[in-house]
Amino acid sequence: MKVGILTGGGDAPGINAVIRAVVRKGTQSYGYEILGIRDGWQGLLNHEFSSLDLTSVSGILPRGGSILGTSRTNPFKHEKGPEKICQNVRKAGIGALVVIGGDDTLSVASKMGEHGLKCVGVPKTIDNDIAGTDYTFGFNTAASIATEALDRLHTTAETHQRVMILEVMGRNTGWIALEAGIAGGADIILIPEKPFTIREICRHIKRRQKRGRNFSLVVVAEGAKPQRGSEVVYSEAVDEFGHIRLGGIGYYVGREIEKCMSIETRVVVLGHLQRGGSPTAFDRVLATRFGIATIDLIHKRRFGRMVAIQGNRITSVPLKDVVGKRKTVDLELYEIAKVFFG
Repeated sequence: MKVGILTGGGDAPGINAVIRAVVRKGTQSYGYEILGIRDGWQGLLNHEFSSLDLTSVSGILPRGGSILGTSRTNPFKHEKGPEKICQNVRKAGIGALVVIGGDDTLSVASKMGEHGLKCVGVPKTIDNDIAGTDYTFGFNTAASIATEALDRLHTTAETHQRVMILEVMGRNTGWIALEAGIAGGADIILIPEKPFTIREICRHIKRRQKRGRNFSLVVVAEGAKPQRGSEVVYSEAVDEFGHIRLGGIGYYVGREIEKCMSIETRVVVLGHLQRGGSPTAFDRVLATRFGIATIDLIHKRRFGRMVAIQGNRITSVPLKDVVGKRKTVDLELYEIAKVFFG
């Protein structure tokens, strides 16, 4: 059987580990031919395939990004997109498809299943917000990078007696901000799940000043928003899944703090540094386990499912049960973080 594999959406450290695992077990244990699909769903629309073998995946385990490329293509936004994909799949003789992506990419996989495409999904997002799985690969790496950034900002904040604000990714959920904030000793953590007020932020900063701590670290998810306000938008342009570009909440918070208090603020937007570079050991192992479980599901003809980790056990869940849903921050964990605010 020929098995196709694609990656969609934003890159996440660990994608190549998934690809490597699928190719290694697929070819060696099951005798499958693996076809790599260029640039996500766009590659299926354009019939852009290449053969993947042991040589082509050798050495890719520690590499970030995706050797297949990626895109935010939604075939349902293209004229006869689903029909073209099914036609190209038949022409290539692909019997099953491995789809590595976040909610948007996986939602397309679920819909394409209704058109007869046999898919198995692999959850990929640094935001860690996909339902049905405790963790997505890429999240641990992103949180570790954000934690290191906070460690570095701490020394500058203390030396210059400033408020240092770190803006991290997190469109709809604050997993990166929360876990990095706890690990990096942030004094205030702002997440989309908990709208904030500048007054409350300043109250925490003043409480630190009374204790002789004339500096503060604030970590804010890009999708955090003030009470009775909305997200700060970098651009009104939308992608094929209807998403606008967020960005700038860190600068908004910094300006408002300076209006409220006589203290200097500096803002660091971590941006795509969270996505790039080598995955952590945790993400390499998780991605490898996901890849092995994915090709096993295909061999068992269990299509329309997504691999997941629950506890420390690799399992699978129906795609239709997870797409369109969102795993928000554990508010018990947020209550732990609040102990250290101010």
